[in-house]
Amino acid sequence: MDNAGKEREAVQLMAEAEKRVKASHSFLRGLFGGNTRIEEACEMYTRAANMFKMAKNWSGNAFCQAAKLHMQLQSKHDSATSFVDAGNAYKKADPQEAINCLNAAIDIYTDMGRFTIAAKHHITIAEIYETELVDIEKAIAHYEQSADYYKGEESNSSANKCLLKVAAYAAQLEQYQKAIEIYEQVGANTMDNPLLKYSAKDYFFKAALCHFIVDELNAKLALEKYEEMFPAFTDSRECKLLKKLLEAHEEQNSEAYTEAVKEFDSISRLDQWLTTMLLRIKKSIQGDGEGDGDLK
Repeated sequence: MDNAGKEREAVQLMAEAEKRVKASHSFLRGLFGGNTRIEEACEMYTRAANMFKMAKNWSGNAFCQAAKLHMQLQSKHDSATSFVDAGNAYKKADPQEAINCLNAAIDIYTDMGRFTIAAKHHITIAEIYETELVDIEKAIAHYEQSADYYKGEESNSSANKCLLKVAAYAAQLEQYQKAIEIYEQVGANTMDNPLLKYSAKDYFFKAALCHFIVDELNAKLALEKYEEMFPAFTDSRECKLLKKLLEAHEEQNSEAYTEAVKEFDSISRLDQWLTTMLLRIKKSIQGDGEGDGDLK
């Protein structure tokens, strides 16, 4: 069956399901087997939804109808699952509608005390805001909510992943204090863990860069604090780079600053976030945006 045929069959199933729902509302049928008709309608909506999917029609409406009927039947888990399926279908065509469906699923999961699953769907919403709707403030809010739920369930590793996303975006939006607090918190949480302590130096490095953008003295004090908290940080390339950058900044020596960054980049490639932060610091050496705004 081609896509058009699948779509036609799906539309027929939707119409049939609607008839079942209307029939269940009549007085006599409501007394005798009303629920059976709702269950049949539910099954038809789900079949229709899957036919639409096979036809690459990304309307999640049939899944939504099934979700509402599952709720009527007091089947919360099935209702939430259908809302998630609706969200996944809409994601390909209507991101805002996908978010509405996923929020409906989250409401059900939190009501059931299923916070880990709710957290996972908050991440999906955050990703839609990141990539499809490009609303970073809303993406941050959903990553924060997800982190809260994970923390409540003692899933600290998952919570940290969400918080690091928040910190990266906060710094990009020049909310440096917020970013610093998260990087320091995650760094302190990971430095005593044998499997994660290697990452701690990255978090302290990023926190120090955020301090540096705000104030050079703050960065110096923060660096001393991190070395005291985490002695392994002193021997890291990140710590050595920070010391060179502080020295260059103090001397207002743009060339020394660029040279230190180039040397670091030749061994550990700088990602977009680090490049942005290092450029922001460099601009304060060069004065009001003088120079070519480059690190290489």
